[in-house]
Amino acid sequence: MASAALELMGFFLGLLGMLGTLVATVLPYWQISAHIGSNIVTAVANMRGLWMECVYQSTGAFQCETYNSMLALPPDLQASRALMVISLVLSILAVAMAALGMQCTLCLDGTGTVKSRVAGTSGGLFLAAGFLALIPVAWTTHEVVQTFYRQNVPSSLKFELGECLYVGLASALVTMLGGGLLCVSCCEAQDGGRGRRPGGGYPYPVGGGVSGTAPRTTSQTYRNPTLQAGAGRGPTLLRSTSGSSGSSTHAAAPAKKPTAAGYDITGYV
Repeated sequence: MASAALELMGFFLGLLGMLGTLVATVLPYWQISAHIGSNIVTAVANMRGLWMECVYQSTGAFQCETYNSMLALPPDLQASRALMVISLVLSILAVAMAALGMQCTLCLDGTGTVKSRVAGTSGGLFLAAGFLALIPVAWTTHEVVQTFYRQNVPSSLKFELGECLYVGLASALVTMLGGGLLCVSCCEAQDGGRGRRPGGGYPYPVGGGVSGTAPRTTSQTYRNPTLQAGAGRGPTLLRSTSGSSGSSTHAAAPAKKPTAAGYDITGYV
C-alpha cells in the first residue's frame, strides 16, 4: 500500500514538472532587460527566450519575433533548445510508462515483477528529464549573472533573470523528485510487495517431505468424527409404511459401515 501511494505521488509530481518544463520552454521570459544606469526608461521592456524575442511597450503593445536562422544562433542557445526538447520527450515517455506500471492501473495485470520494473523505468526517465531541463536553466542563469556584473558591457545590453528561469528550475526539481519516488516504490515492491510470488504447490508442498528427511510412505486419511460416531452405533429402528397393512416397526438389518468422507493428507502431517 505504501508503494502504491509513492507511485501516485511520484506520477503527479512528474506530470506537474513536465507541464512546468513545457511552459518554461515555450514562453520568452528567460531574460528581461535591466533598467539600471542610463537605461532607466521603463516604457519599453525587451524579453528573450529560446524561440523568440519580444518587446513590450507601456502603451500595451506586445510584439514578438522568432529567430530567423537556427544555425546563426549562439551555441549555448542551440544546446538549450535541444536539451529542453529532449527533456519534454523523456517526460512524455515516462508518463506513459508510469501509467502502465503503477499498481492502480489494470495494464500488465498479473505480471507483478514486470509491472514494478516498468514503474521503476519511468522513474529513471523522470530523473533524466529533470536533469536535462536543469542544465540549460543553470547555464542561462550563470550567463545572465556574469554579463550583468561585467563593467565593459553597456547597461542597455544587460539583462536580468526572467520568470521562466524560476519556473524551469522548480519544474526540474519537481520532476526529479517524482522520478525518485517512483524508483523508491519500485524497490519496495521488489523487496516485499508484488514482486514476490509463492512457489509451486502453494500452500501445500509438492515433494511431501522436509528437506533432509525421508518422505512418508504411509497414507493417513482424515475422517469426520461425526460420521465415525454415527457409524459405531448398533442397529437402528426403521419405520416403514405399507399401503395395505398399515404401519409396522421392525429391526433393520445391520447396515454396512458407511465409508467416511475424508481427505488425503499424505505428506502434510
